[in-house]
Amino acid sequence: MFAVARKAQWRGEHIVGVRGEFNMDGLIAALAPSDAAHFPLVLGAYIATFVMIRLFGGRAWSFVYVLLIPFVNWSFTWAPNLAVPGLAEVFFNPVTIVTGLVLVVRDFAQREIGHRILVVMAVAVAWSAYYAGPELALASGAAFAISELVDWALFTFTKYRLSTRVMLSSLIAAPLDTTIFLYGAELIREGMLTPPNWVMSVIGKLAGAAAISAVVRAQEDKELAKAS
Repeated sequence: MFAVARKAQWRGEHIVGVRGEFNMDGLIAALAPSDAAHFPLVLGAYIATFVMIRLFGGRAWSFVYVLLIPFVNWSFTWAPNLAVPGLAEVFFNPVTIVTGLVLVVRDFAQREIGHRILVVMAVAVAWSAYYAGPELALASGAAFAISELVDWALFTFTKYRLSTRVMLSSLIAAPLDTTIFLYGAELIREGMLTPPNWVMSVIGKLAGAAAISAVVRAQEDKELAKAS
């Protein structure tokens, strides 16, 4: 699977030649890296995904979300581990820093399509299975399931402000879903379930949650000010 992921790495000139000419072979290699024969099915699946999101009422954020999840998962299969400054024997994967971005995008996508975001999430996990392998997709799906379960429990059984629940949900779920996801990543690539990767990923998710919470709290404060 790692070899397949490595084949998926390509530069812009593979699709657009050095003289600006369109390269169909490069496009096929990018969209169907494991087997060019898959291209018609993959293209059809992309079109079906686009139509589904539009029928759900999704716009830019929903499309970014369904693309971001498999992209992040795929990136874990090849992105180089970097040494922690000052600790030559300790490494982390730079992709863990941006995992919190998924939470931010999901929040905006959910505002577009509501609870249908769960269907879009499942489709994104399926795309992850194709591009990053079933092991990582399964770990990603399990991590999302834990995150959503914690969200559901807090939103259903507590009466905190939405901004507070967003932050609490991440504080509870981030350590758990990060451990599960990195364990899945470890199955296909050694050196993923490490303390630096875990810490970076959790920090990224909490930072994303803090950004969402701040935006929501500002909206809540405006509504309270109007009501008073």
